Amino acid sequence: MKEKVMQRQLPRGRIAHWSREQLAALSTLELRQLFLNAQRLNETELATTCDEILGSRPQGRPRAPRSNRLAHLVTWQQAAEMHGVSLRSRRWSRGGIRSDGAVVVGLSAGEVHTTPAGDTYLLWAPNEADDHPWSDTPGGQERLEHCRIAHERGAAEGLLTYSKRTATGATPEDEGISTIRVNAAAMLSLRIEKRGEEYWATLNGRTRTVHDVK
Repeated sequence: MKEKVMQRQLPRGRIAHWSREQLAALSTLELRQLFLNAQRLNETELATTCDEILGSRPQGRPRAPRSNRLAHLVTWQQAAEMHGVSLRSRRWSRGGIRSDGAVVVGLSAGEVHTTPAGDTYLLWAPNEADDHPWSDTPGGQERLEHCRIAHERGAAEGLLTYSKRTATGATPEDEGISTIRVNAAAMLSLRIEKRGEEYWATLNGRTRTVHDVK
């Protein structure tokens, strides 16, 4: 019933009858429906305005399925190249050193911990009682080396990584490097802490986008 009302309010060629103020006064659900109707009727100007208003609202646009989001990410090697990061191994490196000496590491998005003090991430922990077997692998030992360098500098930078396994709850140590996909659009600033023998990162926000690199 609601859709029929929208169609009567949206005759072709009558864009001027919808001001931006009138559109902004609509609820998000109404605006989404009007946007769909405008697309169907090829009312491009109206559809564009609706989309702009929806984009300015929290949760204005429905989230894309995870599989679609993953499709727009790049490989770890591609992300490293885009940001000028040198990888020791294409097979197992989960981080590298940028041309300016900064440590850049991959952070599995599913392993970021949200706390009242901010988002934190366990970068490396010793393999005691076989609880962190990845730490003893070449990739894990390289991560330890990077953690020590970053701790001395007091900071590092990070890129969020995703994989199908991460989506189902597996640890980043279980991910094959070829399955990892990276959000290369923005680099995150990390504050590095050593807690006992463990190295932790606190995510402080973006430092630059990939467009700053080019």
